[in-house]
Amino acid sequence: MQRKILLCVTGSIAAYKAAELVRLAVRAGDEVKVVMTPAACEFVTPLTFQTLSRNPVAVDQFKPPAQWRPEHIALAEWADVAVVAPATANTIAKMRFGIADNLLTSTLLATRASVVVAPAMNDAMFEAAATQENLAALRARGVKVVEPGSGELACGTSGRGRMAEPEEVFKAL
Repeated sequence: MQRKILLCVTGSIAAYKAAELVRLAVRAGDEVKVVMTPAACEFVTPLTFQTLSRNPVAVDQFKPPAQWRPEHIALAEWADVAVVAPATANTIAKMRFGIADNLLTSTLLATRASVVVAPAMNDAMFEAAATQENLAALRARGVKVVEPGSGELACGTSGRGRMAEPEEVFKAL
């Protein structure tokens, strides 16, 4: 069965892993659309995701939509499942409190689809009380959290906060 997967990519070095997640989904016969934060575009270009998904990539909240409906509503209603991978501490906090200040967070607030998040951040950020409280609140709302792994982090430290591998995130969908 073909699923409609909305991949939400945030500004983390782990954004490169999201490209493999798209490949896995497309290979499985799923349709994938990608929405990125502007910060995510600093790590991986929209062209990468457009090429792999074979769909346009949404980034700009204020770009006129290709159709008559606002893009964040059209994407929110299109999706069977939305996966935020990587999910930064910033986006997780915005999701918890309903802050919709970019195309990605506006889309997530508007969707009725199942939501999966794959956190990716420094170990201190992941272990911070605020992040843990935000994740607990999202879990209580039915959001599935794919726990991060432990190991070497981009900042040079080692600990828990590495985004789960794409195969693990894909299985969670």
